[in-house]
Amino acid sequence: MVIFMTNERNRLVELIKNNSKVIVSCSGGPDSMALLSLVNSIKDEKNIEVIVAHVNHKVREESDEEALMVEKYARDNGDIFELFEIKKYHEKANFHEDARKIRYAFLKTIKDKYNADYLLTAHHGDDLIETILMRITRGSNLKGYIGFKEVSSWEGITLIRPLIKKTKSDLEKYDQDNNIPYRIDKTNASLDYTRNRYRNVIIPLLKSEEENIHLKYLKLSRELNKYFEFVSNQAENAMNEIKDENGTIVVSKFNQLDSLIKENILSKLIVDYQLIDYLPLTDSLFDDMFKVLESKKDNACINLPNGYIFGKEYDKLIFKKIESYVDSIDYTLEKDYIGTDFDICFSKTYDKSNDSIALNSDDIVLPLKVRNRHDGDYMEVLNLGGKKKVSDIFIEAKIPKEKRNSYPIVTDANNIVLWIPKIKKSKFAKANNEKYDIILCCKEK
Repeated sequence: MVIFMTNERNRLVELIKNNSKVIVSCSGGPDSMALLSLVNSIKDEKNIEVIVAHVNHKVREESDEEALMVEKYARDNGDIFELFEIKKYHEKANFHEDARKIRYAFLKTIKDKYNADYLLTAHHGDDLIETILMRITRGSNLKGYIGFKEVSSWEGITLIRPLIKKTKSDLEKYDQDNNIPYRIDKTNASLDYTRNRYRNVIIPLLKSEEENIHLKYLKLSRELNKYFEFVSNQAENAMNEIKDENGTIVVSKFNQLDSLIKENILSKLIVDYQLIDYLPLTDSLFDDMFKVLESKKDNACINLPNGYIFGKEYDKLIFKKIESYVDSIDYTLEKDYIGTDFDICFSKTYDKSNDSIALNSDDIVLPLKVRNRHDGDYMEVLNLGGKKKVSDIFIEAKIPKEKRNSYPIVTDANNIVLWIPKIKKSKFAKANNEKYDIILCCKEK
């Protein structure tokens, strides 16, 4: 066997503990087959269990044959082989991103199944150049411009990219010298894809100027990472100072921070979701996020890809995935209503708070109803002497915007709003010294 990656092999021996379980993400291309060969070369020495994870994307005629080739090589070397076949893509407009999400979801399943300690991928020096250049062109932040690191954490285990100092041509030569089978994906030559244009046009031009340009980009990446880690530590400390007692970021405190610290905090929020959903780290995204947090409006938000919203609710920062539907409520209140956030129940006692209400059935039309807010709803508010829009009542009560349409309100059979639980009572609410025969109370969950 030709020894061509002695340094990488020694590095793996150093990084991987004895008696570990190691997942190798293997597509069947020259990069990942070289990686699998390298891992197998230390398997006996480190007494590790190797799990080969292969995704059949089912988009080329050769896909099935490639899967069989990877499986044979894995089994011939005593490795465990795990296959996932993609039956359906969800985002045809962004095939590569959709495939990445599916692939990492599969890898997480394998990690959990085998209780693995490490995940190894075949990202190499050319990949690092492509990633950095694409992010510079698209616009990113300090973390984005780093590209990726040799060693990082993923889903609670260690992610290692041991080929980061090698080029694609290095790996193809290694495979050829060691008779390691591999397959070339013909679509990698197509200039229809952005990454391929960098791979096949820009990088060869850079290498004509400097053969080891990939090592220069690796040095750049590592230098940027030093600065990023310093800023990240500062941001971690700042996070503890700008959260309320419930762990929510207070927008007014956030806005007082240095711009680098603020950007780092927003990056952390986004990165938490990136292995699950596509959320870009771009200049325009950060500009939009800063603008919405600095808005004078009490409630402001922007929509992000994959159903996420980001913004503020009064002085609280919100960043979450929302459902595309609103639970519809249309309930006849003949017995207790059991809701998502609180229940509305019949009671024998009540108090002056907005958590309960007493009504006289002679003043209203039964049966009582629990429903969502409708456009144009208003309430004749107790002791106000006039009408008020329900939408304005929600705003004054600082009810988050996305919850207003699903918040339960109590009406009579003629749709007259009688009570907004925990917020306001109507003029139909009775005092202790008045006649009433219905008592309702709100029980928060």
